[in-house]
Amino acid sequence: MDRQQRLRIAVQKSGRLTDESLDLLHRCGLKFSRGKDQLMCYGENMPLDVLFVRDDDIPDLVQEDVCDLGLVGLNVLEEKRLAMLARGTTPRIEILQKLDFGRCRLSLAVPQEFVFEGLPSIAGKRIATTYPHVLARFLRENAITAEIVTLSGAVEIAPRLGRADLICDLVSTGSTLTANHLREVAVVLESQVCLVRTPVALPDVKADWVRRLLVRVDGVQQVRESKYIMLHAPRSALPQIAKLLPGSESPTVIPLDGTGDKVAVHAVCRETVFWETLESLKAAGASAVLVLPVEKMLA
Repeated sequence: MDRQQRLRIAVQKSGRLTDESLDLLHRCGLKFSRGKDQLMCYGENMPLDVLFVRDDDIPDLVQEDVCDLGLVGLNVLEEKRLAMLARGTTPRIEILQKLDFGRCRLSLAVPQEFVFEGLPSIAGKRIATTYPHVLARFLRENAITAEIVTLSGAVEIAPRLGRADLICDLVSTGSTLTANHLREVAVVLESQVCLVRTPVALPDVKADWVRRLLVRVDGVQQVRESKYIMLHAPRSALPQIAKLLPGSESPTVIPLDGTGDKVAVHAVCRETVFWETLESLKAAGASAVLVLPVEKMLA
């Protein structure tokens, strides 16, 4: 197949999102082999090729129709979008779906000794960041005037080097902040991975594969939080048991041979099933409770 028939998707070539992005594609059924330092892989069973690039290049590649799709963090996408607007360029990237991985937040963090008494405390201060446009919008929205110090990396050490009074950087667990004697004080942007597409109209063959891929992505996301529960229960206990099954639709009820009033209940639960949930089900009259993982799902 030629370029007109094969989808091209851009993903981060290395970093915290790479493995999860590739895992998503594998779970959607894409088979490909990636060698060391290989920047492009060809799908073996789908007309979809994977391009490995820097994460901040993904929005540009999708906007310019070099790639049809991209997996990129909302933090990078928003920074690029605001940068385009600042240059007078209209951002036309379409977010197809926000995904349930790569969650983090862009936050303000101050040295431990900094006296923070709300956002007015940072007025007139120097703030180091790699996201100057997102930070500038946050400051405007909160009517705060401060100096933005744009760095390309190693933001956490800027206060210790005297280059800034505080920082605005990505936070996942907060361990990096703690290691650098910083503490988080305000969230600027909540981020997660987004599936984005080119603004250019796709040929029918490609558009059909995008639709199929979206269905598979939705199925993969549902599976991540889904469990299949099977149990036995008296028919009289069904109303209470149905209320206890987290996030499930109406359960399937199957009569059991030779057990009188007892039935088998099957349900797909789309929320986390805790031990407390199982104990509550048992207390309501359930027995032989079995919780199974769900491998694939189509709504």
